[in-house]
Amino acid sequence: MNKAGFGTRVLNFIIDTLLIFGIAYIVNNLWDVQVMYWHYPFIPFYGIFWIIMFVYYMFFEMIFKRSPAKWLTFSKVVNKDGKRPAFWQIMVRSLIRLTIIDCFFIPFLDKPLHDYLSKTDVVQA
Repeated sequence: MNKAGFGTRVLNFIIDTLLIFGIAYIVNNLWDVQVMYWHYPFIPFYGIFWIIMFVYYMFFEMIFKRSPAKWLTFSKVVNKDGKRPAFWQIMVRSLIRLTIIDCFFIPFLDKPLHDYLSKTDVVQA
């Protein structure tokens, strides 16, 4: 069980963020139409982005143990025993990703904060 390298993790982040941004952009435009014509409550783009980001990671990591970017880089999420992470671990990973300080822990912990707090790792598949 080899841990995924830093370059793989950065590539995962870039690909997933671009996908999430694209989905959030489409959902935001569709929601704005509902706001304009049906007077739904306004939700700013960053709110939609965070909701999509949380749902995206929860869905893919809970069901497949990997996001689309992890499929492309042949990596997956595992717990400390190398098995499928528990629901609470995926929930913690997805929630901590919403904070802006997540990536700043890499120099101190040798992994992002969402991996440290959820007791998970990203390994080569």
